[in-house]
Amino acid sequence: MAERGAHDAVSIIAAKRDGRELAPAQIDWVVDAFTRGIVADEQMSALAMAIYFRGMTRDEVRHWTDAMIASGKRMDFSGIGRPTVDKHSTGGVGDKITLPLAPLVAACGASVPQLSGRGLGHTGGTLDKLESIPGWQADLGADDMVDILADPKIGAVVCAAGADLAPADKRLYALRDVTGTVESIPLIASSIMSKKIAEGTGALILDVKVGAGAFMKQRDDACELAQTMVELGAGAGLHTVALLTAMDAPLGRTAGNALEVREAVEVLAGGGPADIVELTLALAREMLDAAGLSHVDPEAALRDGRAMDRWRSMITAQGGDPKADLPVARHNEVVYAETDGVVTALDAMDVGVAAWKLGAGRTVQGEKVQAAAGVELHAKPGDRVRAESPLATLHTDSPERMNVARAALADAWTVRDETSVNAAPLVIERIGPGRG
Repeated sequence: MAERGAHDAVSIIAAKRDGRELAPAQIDWVVDAFTRGIVADEQMSALAMAIYFRGMTRDEVRHWTDAMIASGKRMDFSGIGRPTVDKHSTGGVGDKITLPLAPLVAACGASVPQLSGRGLGHTGGTLDKLESIPGWQADLGADDMVDILADPKIGAVVCAAGADLAPADKRLYALRDVTGTVESIPLIASSIMSKKIAEGTGALILDVKVGAGAFMKQRDDACELAQTMVELGAGAGLHTVALLTAMDAPLGRTAGNALEVREAVEVLAGGGPADIVELTLALAREMLDAAGLSHVDPEAALRDGRAMDRWRSMITAQGGDPKADLPVARHNEVVYAETDGVVTALDAMDVGVAAWKLGAGRTVQGEKVQAAAGVELHAKPGDRVRAESPLATLHTDSPERMNVARAALADAWTVRDETSVNAAPLVIERIGPGRG
């Protein structure tokens, strides 16, 4: 039962249920009491649902974020001798951008402390992708992170957030995930920004996805989320910029863990899908500008192999073998086109669900994923197909999963008798301070 005193959980839940603004002292108390186990999970779940329906003012979101940060420790990278800049994506299908981006930006002179997560449902997790590399370890201590970031031959780390970094948010996210409150803009913004501010990076670039395969389906919602996070960053003295990017179709031609690593390595080798290269470079330029390195050309670092060298060093530093063969699924099946025409649309959500059902994602936190499972795409918007030509290859170690994955993809492709398709822009809008 919640402790009684100046504040109590029931009164705070009722206040937000009735649409009242929570005072800073109420927010501080409820977040601290929840972290210490005094406010029960069911009470915090009820408060999250009230916030989902009633929303929060900008002041409430700011105080909520501060309380999340105060629940744990802050990291400090000020002594590594290079500017630090991080990137966060709100999640999409085929979003393997962190993999080539972190070593690329490091190769250009900044250090990249990338705290990432594991996937749940249709969106893949960066750590799940990297864990398909033999030997690679996601868990690092703070001292190890600093050593890698300060190493002039590495300068980038992708790892799991420590248990003492915004622990209140970690507990709350687990509740939101099972109570239908993930899509709350105030709670998304405070969740992301509490961890990023506590992380101690010098600048932050946000990749806010909008479209069928994103949490934010509508541009207005994505803009509101981006603006909220940029304001939270600015209020904390963190240089923050957000790019709204399209997530109607998957990024690249793969959705799955080892499949996406393989594609990321192609980008680092100077090839790979055009959309992955375009978004990687767009985000790299924003990160370098925020780090005071706008004069450095990231495209050159892709061409001349410097980014690939950093990738190999980064993987090796975390116990992985960058030369090892990646896992390959034991079973695969091909999905074929039924008609001739041009692919005018490909639903990212359908592809993400198919990859999840094949074993690339998890249904509950902690569930093991298949490293080799996923969807390999052979036809995307703008591609011309003929009846019986391959649209995708499904990969899994569990053949009994094939039928449900095929069902998820039944209406994924729209094929019409068109001569061409006008490509929508990948980067839709930029929100934040002007570039240097």
